[in-house]
Amino acid sequence: MLKALLQQFWPSAGKREYALPAGVRVYAIGDIHGRLDKLRDMETQIAAHLAAHGAAPETFVVLLGDYVDRGPESRSVIDHLLGGNFAGLPTRRLLGNHEAALLTFLDDPSIGPAWLAYGGMATLASYGVSLPSVPVDDRMEYLRQALIAQLPPAHLEFLQSLELTVQVGDYLFVHAGVRPGRTLEQQSRSDLLEIREPFLGHRRPLPWRVVHGHTVSDAAEVLPSRIGLDTGAYASGRLTAAVIEGASVEILVA
Repeated sequence: MLKALLQQFWPSAGKREYALPAGVRVYAIGDIHGRLDKLRDMETQIAAHLAAHGAAPETFVVLLGDYVDRGPESRSVIDHLLGGNFAGLPTRRLLGNHEAALLTFLDDPSIGPAWLAYGGMATLASYGVSLPSVPVDDRMEYLRQALIAQLPPAHLEFLQSLELTVQVGDYLFVHAGVRPGRTLEQQSRSDLLEIREPFLGHRRPLPWRVVHGHTVSDAAEVLPSRIGLDTGAYASGRLTAAVIEGASVEILVA
């Protein structure tokens, strides 16, 4: 009965098993969006998990992007991530669509209204930048120049160094997802950063088990070909991570 139900919703369920290489453990963390308090709570949880279970020979953290916008402490989140290893572990840091928008704004103020509408005002405020009393047509350029003046060089280097993907064994870590039917080399940057459908509704095996954020859900979505970890920390107060080792997945919520 269970097998029949699984095959109804996932036609190839059970035909593909995904695993990390032996001796590797990854802690993958979903979208932070300016919630330094939740990031610190998650660091404490990961440290406790390490104390309870020890570390695998190769253990590291993957951050799935969207460190800035919406929540109140974008600047402090980046400061924290620049402070060294996370929970004493090496860290790989992915680019999210919100960091991509911030970087674009630094070169092109015309995207300012769209960026501000989906959370950029919170990032500007965290850097001490506020809307000026200047003509509307001049505001975006004013804000761009003000942000450039306030953005520490180390923060710009951090943003420019973020990776699009991390692949380990059968797992692919990416901010938003992938377009089914394409190789990794064929994936567009916009899909890796912004895709929803047809990725989210895809139920057949992919070349990798994709671990992603970007699309908010009430709880982690652990499905045969993907694991979604964005639980809307900026609004819900829940930051979610997956502990992946071999073929097993454990979920942590801070």
